[in-house]
Order: sequence, then C-alpha cells, then structure tokens
Amino acid sequence: MSFFGKIRDALKKTKDSVAHKMRQLFLKNKIGNEFYDELEEILISADVSVRTAEDVVEQVKEEAIGNKVKDESFVTDLLKDILEDTLNEAPVPEFKFPCVIMFVGVNGVGKTTTIGKVANYFARQKKSVTVAAADTFRAAAIDQLGVWAERAKVRIVKHEEGSDPSAVVFDAVSSAKAKGTDVVLVDTAGRLHVKENLMNELKKMDRVVSREYPEAAFYKFLVLDATTGQNAVNQARVFDEAVDLDGIVLTKLDGTAKGGFVFSLCGELNVPVVFAGVGEKVDDLELFDAEQFVEGFI
Repeated sequence: MSFFGKIRDALKKTKDSVAHKMRQLFLKNKIGNEFYDELEEILISADVSVRTAEDVVEQVKEEAIGNKVKDESFVTDLLKDILEDTLNEAPVPEFKFPCVIMFVGVNGVGKTTTIGKVANYFARQKKSVTVAAADTFRAAAIDQLGVWAERAKVRIVKHEEGSDPSAVVFDAVSSAKAKGTDVVLVDTAGRLHVKENLMNELKKMDRVVSREYPEAAFYKFLVLDATTGQNAVNQARVFDEAVDLDGIVLTKLDGTAKGGFVFSLCGELNVPVVFAGVGEKVDDLELFDAEQFVEGFI
C-alpha cells in the first residue's frame, strides 16, 4: 500500500467525521460568524490546537468574504489550501552531503527504529551511511540499533553501555570524515523533556558535531509518536528551545486517530515534518507529503 493509502486509512475516521460535520454545518448555517465559530470547533475536535484553528478559520473567513463566496465546495477547497499552506510554512531542509542528523525525543517514541528506517532510506539512494549508538544508557538500545544497521547494511559506531554519549559522537564523525561517509545518523537516549541534565547532554553532543565536523550539514530531528496528539506539540516546543530543531519525524502515523496536531506543529513552531513512519518494516518510512496528508484529513 502507498504512503497516501496508509495515511488515508489511518485518518479515515477523522476525515469521515470532519466531512460529516461540515456537511451538517453547510445545511444548517449560512456562511457567517456562527458558521465560522462552528468550523473552528470542528477543527479543534480533530486535534488541531485552538490557536491554529483560530488562525486557519480567520484566513478562510477573509478569503471567502473577499471573494463574496457562499459556495460549499469553494470554502472546503479553500480550507484545504490553507491547511496545506500551514504545513508548508516551514520549508523542509534540502539534504546536503556530507551531513549529520541527530535524532532526539522522549522515551518510547521509536527513535532507534526510525534511525534504522532513515539509514535504509539513504542507503537506497546510494549514500554511504554510519549510525552512531549514542544512547549508551541502555545496552538494549545499542543492540537494537545494531540489528537495524545490519538490516539497512550500514556501518555502526558504538561504545560500551554507560560510556559518554559525546565520545561516541566524536568517534562517529571522526570516522565519517576519514572514510568520506555521506550521512551520519546519531541515536540519543530517550529523555523526559523536563530533565535538565539530559537536555544539557544533548547540547554537548550538538557542540561536538559543530566543533569537530563544521564542513558537514547538521540537522536535528525530533522523533514524535503521532498517537500522543497535542502533547506532541508541547514536546516539540521544549526540544526546539534546547537544540533548535530542523525537522520532525512522525512515527506511528498509521495508528493515530485524529492527526490535527500536525498542523499545529508546523504552524505554531515553524518546524517542518520531514519523514513519516507508517508501519514496522524497514521501508515503512516516507518523505512527508503535505498535500496527501490534507487529502487524508478532510
């Protein structure tokens, strides 16, 4: 099944609910203030944040009034366009090589699995890849990353459990420079975003990459579990303040019931969604497609 097919299936309940509520809204209300208030409520019910819903509906209202439009299909298409524009507010980074991508996030979001999938993504593009097992707090994480590296047929740099994560990063970028590696993917320990010492450790790894490999493009991606909904926006805000995020990878997007929070991520934080995971297999990862996501949502 294609990426769009999986997203469409995942968001089917949301799409059916939103479409039904909008049909009822058009039947019940002429397009006026009450109509727009209810449209806002429909978006919020689909997990769009209040702030983003207000902003989107205000844009719809201005455009519709400006064109003196009271047609259902026009307003629906207009809403889709504005939602797509919201997703595209933050430009997706264009990968330049050599590059280092550091993956951050809280426990249990699927960081290690995601790195395996991203390694496979670049390997399929004939790029040389090294993964750095900088989650040294759990031996299982190092072993798991090793399994994914083997599946993707890429190199892994690892130390013993309990080692300094920054030392792993140092060795990985040193090795990449020596071997002319295209891509270094850095795994990090899952951390509660309220733990200051762990966030400081991320900043230290950030400094190691910037100092030791300044010629490489450096991206910091937050891995988010799509099933956490609006809480994902709060996580993203804290990590963005700590390491200045360049992008987001959504995992378990095929398991989410709503998905509206994705508009809030892009619209409020100005951080783009780069990849989306839609399954358990090594190739169940795609570049995020804003147009297809909106079509699956409404």
